[in-house]
Amino acid sequence: MAEPRRAVAESELAAVADADARDNYRVLLRFRQRLLAAGTVEACYAGLFHGEGVDVPPLFVDQLTHVILRNVLAERADPLEARAAELFFREQKVTLRDGHVLLADRETIEMHVSGARYGSLGRLIVEAEGSLATAQLDVLDRSNAALYWERESRHDTVISLGYGQAAPEALARVIGAWVAHFFGVEATVQPVRAIEERRWAWHIGLDAESTAILNELWRGGEVEAGRMHRILALFRMELADASLLRPDVAGRPVYLALCANPQDEVRMKPQNLLINLPLAARS
Repeated sequence: MAEPRRAVAESELAAVADADARDNYRVLLRFRQRLLAAGTVEACYAGLFHGEGVDVPPLFVDQLTHVILRNVLAERADPLEARAAELFFREQKVTLRDGHVLLADRETIEMHVSGARYGSLGRLIVEAEGSLATAQLDVLDRSNAALYWERESRHDTVISLGYGQAAPEALARVIGAWVAHFFGVEATVQPVRAIEERRWAWHIGLDAESTAILNELWRGGEVEAGRMHRILALFRMELADASLLRPDVAGRPVYLALCANPQDEVRMKPQNLLINLPLAARS
């Protein structure tokens, strides 16, 4: 700890008796080298998604994302944005009931659903049983959003992604801030009910499922109703300076989608916003 950048010789690693421990140290040292070579957390994060692919554990990627978003949102102090930002680095469990799309932290729910701490809402999220009327866990909205700061480390609050709710608007702002932070561009992101353009210019799926669905729709294919219902939120992104986009996209919006997978989980890939945004080449 006194010399966090000190080189570690292979002979030192070989002296570790446990083979698993040696392998774990190698993974950690490789990650450390990536971070040092990149110079910044952002450059390290972005560099993971180029070249030969990600070579560090997913947990490390999530932690980088968390650190970056803490910096991005530090001056904003908006609890709904902070909770929405958790989608970038923590998997969520989804339930659809009475027109409401509820997202709860998957790890937290799975850890505690068998006990009494979460009551019927835990069962609602995990087993899709119960009703909103019996929910005991707080669903954050504009009126009670400040509760988040009291419980952020517990990851035990729920958000609703229904159109017109506060959470999709907060998530849209976080997406815009994420893009602005990495690219230095002003991005306006707004929730939308549907993509009205039949042949839109560009889209970005925020997870694997939404990428597949949007690609299929753009090609004019048919997506069966069950899969379409997995779309939880749609967004429209526009850059203040349209010339920053490629000529074939400039002046037209970029559409974003967030979906649940067949296990009713949300596994967002914020890196898609970095590698798939159609920016014009900069000199």
